[in-house]
Amino acid sequence: MAIATTQEELNGTSEQHIPEIDSKYRLIIVAAKRSKQLQRGARPRIDIDPAKHKPTRIALEEVIQGTVGFRLKTDGDLGADDEKS
Repeated sequence: MAIATTQEELNGTSEQHIPEIDSKYRLIIVAAKRSKQLQRGARPRIDIDPAKHKPTRIALEEVIQGTVGFRLKTDGDLGADDEKS
């Protein structure tokens, strides 16, 4: 398994394989949320040694490979905390 190591590889990979990720900022936000899950005990969704790689690196690679799903909120998607009284 090859891990993207340079900024060019990250940019090229994210745009080619994951059309839902429309910006590098969204890539970082999704990876950060997944990294928190990994830090709290979730297992990696890719074949990688967690002892050799930090959760942030694993999460970024998972997002790049498309194993992490996410959903964009729209104006109509108000959660219980977001509703106005």
